[in-house]
Amino acid sequence: MTTKIFRCRLAHFGLCLLLFVPLAQANEADTLLVLGDSISAGYGIDEAQGWVQLLRERLDHGDSPVAVVNASISGETTSGGLARLPRLLKEHQPRWLIVELGGNDGLRGYPPQALQRNLQQMVQLAERQGAEVLLLGMRIPPNYGRAYTEAFAAVYPKVAEAEKVSLVPFFLEPVALQQGAMQDDGIHPTASAQPALLEHIWPCVKVLLDKEVADQSCTP
Repeated sequence: MTTKIFRCRLAHFGLCLLLFVPLAQANEADTLLVLGDSISAGYGIDEAQGWVQLLRERLDHGDSPVAVVNASISGETTSGGLARLPRLLKEHQPRWLIVELGGNDGLRGYPPQALQRNLQQMVQLAERQGAEVLLLGMRIPPNYGRAYTEAFAAVYPKVAEAEKVSLVPFFLEPVALQQGAMQDDGIHPTASAQPALLEHIWPCVKVLLDKEVADQSCTP
């Protein structure tokens, strides 16, 4: 009698598992990984006010669940991001990757060729792991000289064209010259500027997530 009861309960437990597993898989969120520097890490502001958190909140209300992981670190360079990326890809298995790096390379005067090589290797690593990439371009102040600043800015479209990925040519474009939109250092956006940053890249994020071509500049 005891054996029969045990077998019945075991069968019932197995049925419960069969019913539960598909439901859990259906609710599992895909991951969007953000790999950036202080601009995306929320330097000088509350992290909850940063554009990445605003993106997370917007995607929380979307039709399909998306888990946003912010792997941004203040002071990060493209070489540092490239070194960290394999572990991040393995740990989070992202479906999408947003790369916001290069500003610190430029401020330190690193060769544009090295910047381009690092960015391309990051894109290639991510795509080999099945992740789709959005590249956020940066620019540096003109006091670095015209030749260097132009060579630096040209790297991002070169990478986007070579690797066939979507590009926002200049991430800070809507706030860089706006009165009160930058902190006292002239480099980092204020908390009030964060919504404008998200709105600026949102059409390209939509392309990344939904493949809805909403903006020609986001078409690989």
